[in-house]
Amino acid sequence: MLVMTASAAARQPDIARAAALVADPSRARILKALCDGRALPAGTLAAEAGVGAPTVSAHLARLMDGGLVTVHREGRHRYYRLAGPDVVAALEALALIAPPLPVSSLRESSIANALQRARTCYDHLAGRLGTDLLHALLDRGVLAGHDGSHVPATAVRDRPAAYGHDVTYRLSPAGRAVLLDFGVDPDGLPRRRPAVRYCVDWSEHRHHLAGGLGAALTGRLFALGWLRHGASPRVVHPTPEGVTGLARTFGLAV
Repeated sequence: MLVMTASAAARQPDIARAAALVADPSRARILKALCDGRALPAGTLAAEAGVGAPTVSAHLARLMDGGLVTVHREGRHRYYRLAGPDVVAALEALALIAPPLPVSSLRESSIANALQRARTCYDHLAGRLGTDLLHALLDRGVLAGHDGSHVPATAVRDRPAAYGHDVTYRLSPAGRAVLLDFGVDPDGLPRRRPAVRYCVDWSEHRHHLAGGLGAALTGRLFALGWLRHGASPRVVHPTPEGVTGLARTFGLAV
């Protein structure tokens, strides 16, 4: 008979506690609003969740106690952000199996469509634009390895929760030169995270580029003015310069 020691039991993840934090609809909306990695004030999060100031404060306190959200002060103001990319990975994996929310207004429909077209997944691109960018990098030979598709029922397992572990992408020598010309130095990426990873995109059911390279490319697109943030958190829009630049640089038709 297998006997679990107290020390072994202490190492077991408390999935139920984490799930309870996400299970409340208002807290889920708060977490989704923070999934682009930016820090947001409580007022913005209250508007996204559709609750008042006292209620959002209580929700944020629970999320901070659970280790999903952190806070920092700037003068008299507090700004909240997700604790890290692992929180986004968990939410994205849940989104793949979650039923769609009912749409009850034109605004909700517009936001849902905008999120599907282009959004941020913590610090990298997701949605149709994110998956199309990965495919364009593969077509141009910047990346090699897998083909960008998400097919879990194959000999090569492709699990949403694996967060970029199951299949492999790698930067090609020619791709290194393309990225340097674009203003991204592959050798200058932070060492604290893998350079080339992927996420399974919940709306497209394909892969989008994550890791240090995904973050660096997205940051460069914003710095060039090729992308801008939308009115709703996580939503991004390619600018006219971005449409032209993405087509010229990566062969990506937006």
